[in-house]
Amino acid sequence: MSNKQKAINGGKWITIATVISTVFQFLQVAILARLLEPAAFGVVSVSTLIIAFFNIFGNLGFSNSIIYKQESDRKVLSTLYLLNLSLGAIISVVVYFSAPLIIAFYREPRLDSVVKLSSLYFLIVYFGQIYSFLLQKELRFKAVAVIDIIGTFVSTSVAIFLAYQGFEELSLMYGQLAMQVVKTILLIVSGYGLFRPVLHFDLKIIKEHLRFGMYNVGDGLIGFIQANSDNVVVGGTLGVKLLGYYTLASQLAVFPIQRLNPIVLQVAYPMLAKMKENEEELKKSYIQILDLISYINLPLLAGLYITADSIVPLFYGPGWETTIDLIRIFVFVSFFTCLSHPLFTLAFSKGKPNLLFYLNLVTLVIKVPLLYVFAKNWGLTGIAMAFLTATVINTVLNFFIVNSLIGKFLREFFANVMKPVIFCLLMIGVVATYKSLIGFEGVTHTIVEIGLGGMVYVVLTLLFKLSVSEIREFRKAV
Repeated sequence: MSNKQKAINGGKWITIATVISTVFQFLQVAILARLLEPAAFGVVSVSTLIIAFFNIFGNLGFSNSIIYKQESDRKVLSTLYLLNLSLGAIISVVVYFSAPLIIAFYREPRLDSVVKLSSLYFLIVYFGQIYSFLLQKELRFKAVAVIDIIGTFVSTSVAIFLAYQGFEELSLMYGQLAMQVVKTILLIVSGYGLFRPVLHFDLKIIKEHLRFGMYNVGDGLIGFIQANSDNVVVGGTLGVKLLGYYTLASQLAVFPIQRLNPIVLQVAYPMLAKMKENEEELKKSYIQILDLISYINLPLLAGLYITADSIVPLFYGPGWETTIDLIRIFVFVSFFTCLSHPLFTLAFSKGKPNLLFYLNLVTLVIKVPLLYVFAKNWGLTGIAMAFLTATVINTVLNFFIVNSLIGKFLREFFANVMKPVIFCLLMIGVVATYKSLIGFEGVTHTIVEIGLGGMVYVVLTLLFKLSVSEIREFRKAV
């Protein structure tokens, strides 16, 4: 099977995994939103923040360096593996004993058990992580997809069961830990044929990986701060209850980006890494990736924007109305984030992760004062607006970097993106008309709104973007 066929097949499997895991996660949040109070989501959000922060140091960006260098040396991989396990153990201890400091900052005693439980994550995840990298390097996305599906099913089942048993916020943490245990075991079983670790540790032979990784850590650290500074401000100044509202709104609006973009980018990066010397092919592939991501994400975001006041009460029940206006702001955050994501495929393919570090550093310098000014004047909504403003600036700078890597591309990009933007505006107009003339509350109206919007976008796509014959050819290729 050629690399192109592997990529198409991989995209199919990642898509299947994403759709299934998305359904399970929506089911989980919809059920738990009725069982748990907003503060419980805020508490878990803090632990998720902690895990994401220490993960930056735990994997040192080795996933990208292994794929970029197409690494297969057993001694090198064993050194990386042992280094990851050592870092995981150290981080686990640090997180466990940092609980009092975190409780003091957020003024929330319930964080004690959650933080200590989250420390176990680092003792589990790094045993299987390198096998995930190697499976992706070899374009074996079916295995990765199946493991993700099983892990999501386990997580959702455990979290819902324990929530009904009265475990409250701990139900979400136990669900996450159960998922990591299952995924780690399955990754080791699936990838053991690609790599069998030996007791070998030599930092000299991983110098290139460490150099690559240091920029990844720097970029990850700055990126984490600039991406999550709003959550820290909300939780630290406004409390975990408002953080719960803020978290649920951002998760719902950013959800399409988090779930759908990896389908394209996870497959695209290993492919681009194999063509890193061909400038013309890189440019062509980048524009195609940007076009595909825009076309997939824009209708979902536009649909969420116009139906937020119908979806929130239906899915999450009463008491979550505060999230509606926040969701509509985060829709635009997601739109610009979606346009920024493909840069990493270029930066890593060209061996220049430092560009991402500098981009996030500049964005952070801009975002922090914006958060202060906007929060002081407009509270929770102001913090969301500051995040949006910083994201727009980040996207503009992002495109300048892309231009320096592959040459002029904006004319082609705007020619491609105008169609889905126009289609989305027409879709919003049709749904808004239905809501104003007929209604928007309840299951029936929500289903009709989603159906109408989807129909408008599909019809316009078939008329002006893709022909039926092109769709048939794509299906045959898959």
